[in-house]
Amino acid sequence: MVPIKIKKKHYFLKEGQINEYAGFVVKGALRLFSMDENGTDHILQFYIEDWWAVNMKSYMSRKPSDFFIEANENSELFAVPRDKFEVILEIPAFKEMFWYINQNHHIATQRRRDHAIHLSALKRYENFSLLYPQLVRRFPTSQIASYLGITRETLTRVRKGLSN
Repeated sequence: MVPIKIKKKHYFLKEGQINEYAGFVVKGALRLFSMDENGTDHILQFYIEDWWAVNMKSYMSRKPSDFFIEANENSELFAVPRDKFEVILEIPAFKEMFWYINQNHHIATQRRRDHAIHLSALKRYENFSLLYPQLVRRFPTSQIASYLGITRETLTRVRKGLSN
């Protein structure tokens, strides 16, 4: 593993680059997002301590990424180069941890999709803030709104309604 420090607003991965490293977040917060033709961010994932920051599609296929991974805070990661990943998976404890994290990520992705289809903006935010209170505290309203698939204004109204 290679230690990497990323300053706030700097990138771990840029669109068009091949994701050569999976980064285990030791300190900090990052986000994975795409940007549309109007310059609007569409956030797909947040990463904080003890989470893996990676565009798995690019990392495993060795094809250019469609996404950016940017630090929202000064961050420190331990990065695993793609060519060492399979070697590390031979370590039983690492393999078990990888599958545990992978399963949880899959479940969270399904939950997010289901919530986007079936729940109101209010319920999506309530569920998100209950499951991930640390993310609510560390990421700006505009980014949380993007992740939830709602506008910043809608999220502001939802939060105001909850505080009343």
